[in-house]
Amino acid sequence: MKNLLKIFIVAAILSSLLFPQEKETHIIVGSKKFTESVILGEMAVQLARSVDPQAEHKREIGGTRVLWSALLRGDIDIYPEYTGTIRQEILAGQKISNDEEMKNILNAENIKISRQLGFDDTYAIGMQKSLADKLGINKISDLRKHQGLRFGFSNEFLDRKDGWPGLQQAYNLPQQNVTGLDHDLAYRGLQEGSIDLVDFYSTDAEIDYYHLKVLEDDLNYFPEYKAVFLYRKEIEKQNPEALAQILRLEGSIPESTMIKMNSEVKIDGMPEAAAAAEFIGQHFGLQTTYEKETFWIRLWKNTKDHLFLVVISLFAAIITAIPLGILAFKKKKSGSIILSIVGIIQTIPSLALLVFMIPLIGIGAWPAIFALFLYSLLPIVRNTYTGLDGIPGYIKESAEVLGISSAAKLRLVELPMASPSILSGIKTSAVINVGTATLGALIGAGGYGQPILTGIRLDNISLILQGAVPAAVLALLVQGFFDLVEKIFVPRGLKL
Repeated sequence: MKNLLKIFIVAAILSSLLFPQEKETHIIVGSKKFTESVILGEMAVQLARSVDPQAEHKREIGGTRVLWSALLRGDIDIYPEYTGTIRQEILAGQKISNDEEMKNILNAENIKISRQLGFDDTYAIGMQKSLADKLGINKISDLRKHQGLRFGFSNEFLDRKDGWPGLQQAYNLPQQNVTGLDHDLAYRGLQEGSIDLVDFYSTDAEIDYYHLKVLEDDLNYFPEYKAVFLYRKEIEKQNPEALAQILRLEGSIPESTMIKMNSEVKIDGMPEAAAAAEFIGQHFGLQTTYEKETFWIRLWKNTKDHLFLVVISLFAAIITAIPLGILAFKKKKSGSIILSIVGIIQTIPSLALLVFMIPLIGIGAWPAIFALFLYSLLPIVRNTYTGLDGIPGYIKESAEVLGISSAAKLRLVELPMASPSILSGIKTSAVINVGTATLGALIGAGGYGQPILTGIRLDNISLILQGAVPAAVLALLVQGFFDLVEKIFVPRGLKL
């Protein structure tokens, strides 16, 4: 563990030299990975910047649990949330009879809640109007008569206490053909006919745009989801003026206005920052500024962020994995354990590993780097071991006859002989790293994953390609770089 800590200290120093980071901001606003949350996050950060120019918006950071954990850790200071989600998901299992009790429980966690922003964005269930009319479906309880309907729910809705499990039990629904998918992709599936019914947010712009039918919640299963802000107590003292600006949003956003802004972003293609600035100007008479990113500015920023993730994690993996591979070769009993451990790590789903990192390290680049570091170990350890183990016995014996010490034999004979295999493992890790690093955007690490996530959310193929194409090009460049390194450093005799 001490050695691992030393490695990351060296990596941190290297990162500060190669990739200098911006000065820490005064107040950090978070938002979830759906359009309305991003718009509210933009409103908050633009208002905060009127008194605190260094305010930052960490946008599209996963779902409820990711944001809540980040708030508790202090990785963010404030983010938009909904009362139903607080009661049913964040504080699930606690008996809350009124808003005052909810405030007291949050207060015990050093978290405060704003007054309501002015609109209710509850969950709803809906389908194509033509199909609903054909089957005579008007309310959720009517679904009991149609067992063959295909349900496509957002992944979060499938697991939430106030989501599908409770809904199915409350309405005694018989459907078993239930698929989990991204919320923003569900509308496309509904339009193309691959699914019949999805969960909505009641302020989603797509409901009117696609002429969809929202089924009546005739058992009043879904609670109210009044929009609020959750924020850390500390910012009342640290940034009272910025907080006061953000809280100007309390009671100022009617449901119709929120639906209009969602439509402007999702349907008309207006940037979230522009929609937020327009609202602030109209309602508060405040002209806010926001960064208008061109394609090239966005590409440069995403490239820097992506290289930061890949270079640091790969550097740490190389200086860790090669010694582990040598140890695995020299000590056969320890070797089997080492190879088993790095093999098991490789089987953990990358998204799950990123989420596991949040309680330990937080959100942002470093948890993503640590996850990428772990994923990079197996190819390098395995190839180092394989390369050393594959050296012909007569060469090893010749070195021993010449009286070369073990350390010299390793340095002068074994490692040069194993170098093609070791470099192959490093190249494999590097290419995998480039692709896997795109998932880092889910926890605020940036990189090429950011435009991919935004493109999926906005159903914008151009934005998706702005992340996918550079990632593919970078992977090819990395592969070409290590091919060149192999030509330079692998002994000519081994190439022959």
